[in-house]
Amino acid sequence: MVLTLCAITRVQSQTVLDVPYASQAAQVKQRLGVAEITITYHRPLVNGRKIWGGLVPMGKVWRAGANENTTIEFSTPVSIEGKPLPAATYGLHMIPNADTWTVIFSKMGGGVGKLHVQPE
Repeated sequence: MVLTLCAITRVQSQTVLDVPYASQAAQVKQRLGVAEITITYHRPLVNGRKIWGGLVPMGKVWRAGANENTTIEFSTPVSIEGKPLPAATYGLHMIPNADTWTVIFSKMGGGVGKLHVQPE
């Protein structure tokens, strides 16, 4: 019985090496007015690849970020282009186009808000 206990202890003490993703995780926090905004994302590693119109197709929904979905958290309700968005954490998706982008705030079990962004 003692040998069995030692064997179990030895197996449980093995460590799994946590190797980072090639595209590193990052987080940005900014306070705007009374709202604290936190964006959590993975920085895409380009590695010579064509991103826009290549890896990320134009005109189709793109799960923003590498490795995992980018999230954006609002500590208080906010208004984006005059539309209310409740305080919560949202998945950030986008539809890139050459002249405009659509930004999608996705909340599991809730609504989806879209914001059209036109470059200046």
